[in-house]
Amino acid sequence: MTRLPTIEVCVDTIDGAFAALQNGADRIELCTALEAGGLTPTPGAMEMCRGLKGKVYTMIRPRGGDFIYTPAELDQMKRDIEATRNAGLHGVVFGVTTATGAPDVKAMESLIAECEGLGVTLHRAFDVMPDPMEALETAIGLGFERILTSGGAFTALEGIERLTAVAAAAEGRIAIMPGAGVTAANVAAFASIPGVTDIHASCKVVQASAYGSDVPLMAKDAGYARNITDPATVRAFRAAVEAAWGQAKA
Repeated sequence: MTRLPTIEVCVDTIDGAFAALQNGADRIELCTALEAGGLTPTPGAMEMCRGLKGKVYTMIRPRGGDFIYTPAELDQMKRDIEATRNAGLHGVVFGVTTATGAPDVKAMESLIAECEGLGVTLHRAFDVMPDPMEALETAIGLGFERILTSGGAFTALEGIERLTAVAAAAEGRIAIMPGAGVTAANVAAFASIPGVTDIHASCKVVQASAYGSDVPLMAKDAGYARNITDPATVRAFRAAVEAAWGQAKA
C-alpha cells in the first residue's frame, strides 16, 4: 500500500502556522521572510507554536543570500537551534556550503552536534551543491532525516528528472521532499516517484494592501500587499495529495 506523504507547509507568520496546522498540514516549516527564501523565526513565534497539533520545524538561516556562513553566523545558528529546543518544537532546517557550493561538512557537523533531540532537514542549499549524488551521501552520513529539493531547478516540476534520480539513489536511507512551486494543480506529478515520503508547499495567496485612499501616497504604493497562508488552499492541497497518492496506489 502506498503511504500518504507527510505534508509540510512553509509559513512565515504565527497566523500562517495556525492556518496550516488546522487545515491539513502534518508539519510546518516556521520561518520569517519567505520572500527571501525563509529566515529564522523569532523566539516569540517559536514559543507560540509550542503544543500545536502537528510538528513544527524552524528554519535556521540568519540572513538571505548564499549559504556560506562566518563563525559568528554559525554561533548565531547554534543559539537559534537551542531556542527551538527550549520552545519545545520538533526540529530544525538548515544547510551550509563552501564557496564552491560543496557541502560544508565541518560546519554542518558542528550544527548537528547541537541538535540532540531534534529532527534535522537539509534545505535547498542542496540544490546549489554541484554533485547531487555526492551531496546526497554527505547528507546521509551527517544524519539528516530528509532533504528538501527542487531537483536543482527553479521549481520542483522543472527539476523532476534529477529529483527522481536522487530519490532512487536514496534507496530509503533518507526522505526526499520535493518543494518549490508545488501546488494542488501539479502535485500528482510527484506521486509516482519512489522514495518521496514528504511533500512541501507554501499554500499562499496574495492579500491586497488594506490601506485606503486617505493614507499617504507612499504608504499605498510601498508594496504593502502580502502573501498569506490560505486555509482553503491548504485544504485543497491536502485533498489533491490524497487523490494523487490514492491513484498511485490503484
